[in-house]
Amino acid sequence: MGIAGAGWRKFFFRILKSGCRVEALQLGTLERLERALVIYLIIAWRILHLVTWGRHCPNLPCEVVFDPEEWQAAWIVAHRTKPPETPPPLSQMVRLIAGFGGFLDRKGDGHPGPKTLWEGLQRVQMFALGVTAAKAAYASDG
Repeated sequence: MGIAGAGWRKFFFRILKSGCRVEALQLGTLERLERALVIYLIIAWRILHLVTWGRHCPNLPCEVVFDPEEWQAAWIVAHRTKPPETPPPLSQMVRLIAGFGGFLDRKGDGHPGPKTLWEGLQRVQMFALGVTAAKAAYASDG
């Protein structure tokens, strides 16, 4: 199932509603709600692009959409090894990150969807924070 034509809207608003839980926001003022929506729109846009680019541009280097800290932390947690010198292809990283969100990557599973990506990305952010903190802690010991 591709995200062509009007189909992207369905995915985009599903990410906003279910992934970001926009409807549950109780921020008190219109100004706070607007600020939160701007952030969530950026998050939804990123996830939508990861889904589409992972399918349609699988050979792009993953650094096109992931910071080095993100993809390297995901690699370390998934493989328990040092990340490669050359960034892996986008399709490989999208599948790896979706795996943290519950994507099983079985032979007939197809491409990861937005839900497994947003859940996986939440975990990757924590991994990246942990790797960055560990590097800082070991650098200060030197």
